[in-house]
Amino acid sequence: MMDKLIFGRYIPGDSWIHKLDPRAKLLSTVIFIGIIFLANNWQTYLLLLLFALTAIRLSTIKLSFFINGIKPLIWLILFTVVLQVLFTGGSTVYFDWGPIIISREGLLNGVFIFCRFVLIIFMSTLLTLTTMPLSLTDAIEYLLRPLKVVKVPVYEIALMLSIALRFVPTLMDETEKIMNAQRARGVDFGEGNIFQQMKAIVPILIPLFVSSFNRAEELATAMEARGYKGGEGRTKYRQLEWVSRDTTAMMAYALLTVGLVVLRN
Repeated sequence: MMDKLIFGRYIPGDSWIHKLDPRAKLLSTVIFIGIIFLANNWQTYLLLLLFALTAIRLSTIKLSFFINGIKPLIWLILFTVVLQVLFTGGSTVYFDWGPIIISREGLLNGVFIFCRFVLIIFMSTLLTLTTMPLSLTDAIEYLLRPLKVVKVPVYEIALMLSIALRFVPTLMDETEKIMNAQRARGVDFGEGNIFQQMKAIVPILIPLFVSSFNRAEELATAMEARGYKGGEGRTKYRQLEWVSRDTTAMMAYALLTVGLVVLRN
């Protein structure tokens, strides 16, 4: 299952989405996550879904790749949806037993929250799939540049985010290897009650933490050996360039925002 988690991975390509400036893609993702909360009926969610599918289509990455990648997170999404359904009251109640209430509004909110989770994951994953980690770091550093006025360590923050994002796939691969090694020793991660399953996770977490700390130490040693001394005085090998396609992308998100406002109840 871990090998299907696609968040944090980069797929090289030459699509229209790949060619966008990383600042435009990062801003677009943040705007999408923000305006998704404007949706409050099926028309607005349908508009968001069509927009997301169009973006995925423009990236030339197969939709099945996104669907397979979201499967490891489906139980977390469903857990949130169930809580929303069971504990949201409304005018039309179908079941009422103590604190547990199943109403028309709760079911509708559950469906909307499910769509919201899926859309956010789709667009966030699209950002990492079509943007190199180093380019994403440059975009984060550029957009956070105004915070330098108040002495915020912008370069260090961007570097930490980039390293964390870069090692997400590595940690997932490492977790898969550890799980396979534990299975070879007779551990079954899907058997027993919830407490037994939680206990079975402990043999995964300990070696994963040890491996992560060792990897962090090796990375720090490698950076020090190469003379890394922070961002002061460093020049940029990769220059960001904002072109007409980036402006077009921003205009598309502006039109999407207008459409959501018009279609809201």
